[in-house]
Amino acid sequence: MPKLRGGKGGPVVRLHQICHNEIHATFTETELAREFNTIEQLRAHPRMAGFLRWVSKRPPTFHKRSAGGRRKR
Repeated sequence: MPKLRGGKGGPVVRLHQICHNEIHATFTETELAREFNTIEQLRAHPRMAGFLRWVSKRPPTFHKRSAGGRRKR
């Protein structure tokens, strides 16, 4: 849950920076708060599922800038 959408002080899930960046490149803060506020919901989204399959084949130290701009406006 994004801090700006009521998540401050709630449960915290540690994410690798590349995963955090991909989440914010894909979803708006409002989408995260309303529809994708659990790890299970994020993993079930088709774009995130594909990203997770791809990134799972990389070493733990791998980092690449997210392409960004993929959010639907």
